[in-house]
Amino acid sequence: MKRYQLLIGFIITILFMGSALPAISAEGLITSLSVYSVDTTMDRFEAAVEKRGLKVFARLDHAAAAKSVDLAMPRATVIVFGNPRLGTPNFIKTPTLAIDLPLKAMVWEDGKGQVFLSYNSAEYLYRTIYVRHGIPYNKKAVAPFENALKAISDEALSAG
Repeated sequence: MKRYQLLIGFIITILFMGSALPAISAEGLITSLSVYSVDTTMDRFEAAVEKRGLKVFARLDHAAAAKSVDLAMPRATVIVFGNPRLGTPNFIKTPTLAIDLPLKAMVWEDGKGQVFLSYNSAEYLYRTIYVRHGIPYNKKAVAPFENALKAISDEALSAG
């Protein structure tokens, strides 16, 4: 009986741990829960981006687009950002890269009202996106870029 109770307790713990984030299994996608509203999370994310000398190019509001055709969906806004000084030479050398870049992050709300921030990992960008366009995988560039993306995300999501 005691083993059964331990097993049930373990299963319940796993279920509660898994309920903090929605079931997302997109390769290379990093998703984190925000304690802020969609608008505040977007503003904090953009401030963290700009603080590091990057440029915010656009916000693509999917929920507003849905509403314009009389459809309803939870909030979901893609923030397009990057560094033109670094990105432009890559676009000149490899024009098709511009279909996948600049970088994007999405602030979104699930059906329960929880807010999340999602973005592609640096590993995914270097191993998949760049390689797709004929740019060799640069393992040395992954960690510093991943650290920069994490710092932006952490700053946007940190309480306080």
